Amino acid sequence: MAFEPLRVACIGMGWWSDVLADAMVRSGRLNIAACYTRSEQKRQAFAAKYGCRAAPSYGAILEDRSIEAIINTTPNNVHLETTSAAAAAGKHTFLDKPIATTIADARAITAACRKAGVVLALGYQRRKETHFRWIRRQIDAGVFGRIVNAEANISRDRLGKFEAGSWRYTAEGMPGGVMLQIGIHYADVLEYLMGPVKAVSGAVAQLVLPGENPDVASLILEHENGALSTLNACYASASEYYLMNIYGKEATAYYDLHHGLMFIKRGGERASPVPCAANDTLVEELEEFAAAVRGEAQPEMGGEAATRSLAVLLAGVTSAREKRRVEVAEVLGSEN
Repeated sequence: MAFEPLRVACIGMGWWSDVLADAMVRSGRLNIAACYTRSEQKRQAFAAKYGCRAAPSYGAILEDRSIEAIINTTPNNVHLETTSAAAAAGKHTFLDKPIATTIADARAITAACRKAGVVLALGYQRRKETHFRWIRRQIDAGVFGRIVNAEANISRDRLGKFEAGSWRYTAEGMPGGVMLQIGIHYADVLEYLMGPVKAVSGAVAQLVLPGENPDVASLILEHENGALSTLNACYASASEYYLMNIYGKEATAYYDLHHGLMFIKRGGERASPVPCAANDTLVEELEEFAAAVRGEAQPEMGGEAATRSLAVLLAGVTSAREKRRVEVAEVLGSEN
């Protein structure tokens, strides 16, 4: 259904703000009206690039009644402050993952938006990729039979791209380092395909990047249905790579970045390719948010789902630190 473009303001002018802004331009269903970040140089550059107004303060954006929603890419540890302020001003928020760095903050963000009656949507675009949607449809149709195991890898080369002093590479801004920064995407996909995670065992290492945060992480996820999955996340690899293999009693799917999706049923001799057209997941999640604001949809990842997603990764962080298996319920209950 057609509707007027959603008037939004972008806050936090890091590299991801441009990625989302580019997606909004491709969509045409969200209109960037204003922007703000503490650096005047960055906000002026963003305003010039996207033809919007550089606001003198976040308060000025919140007071502008013509702005309907906030696209929030600020550092994780100010998500509560910035999103609660938006909710109090009656503005909806699209917030990039993770929702926060603590369960207490995640719950407070969710509660503030619920109390104000505004939409809260979280950026988990990986689950929307067509190959994962195809696998999910087959699982729902019973083609895989009982799901028993999975393995995933999400790796990137950050050597030479490291931003000294960036909140993304500090223990306060990104607990668990690569585990929370990019591992969270495939932890989410594993839950999307395999079901909720009950417990996590994890280990981390810092091998290549400078700073204080791990650049390699490995998790064993115990799903509530009894299945096990493994997740490796890495910032120390030679290249970008993604892998997701799902093993069922009756069928198996293999996905990797270079070869696409392959599928084989029990008794088959070799896996066959599954054509999956590439989709613009960033546009899809932003348009879903805009439709939710207009009352025409619900965000796939809202505050409660994002809080649970955060708990899975924090269980991994705790496990790596304390060298023990950690149940997700423990993490959720520890900050009640």
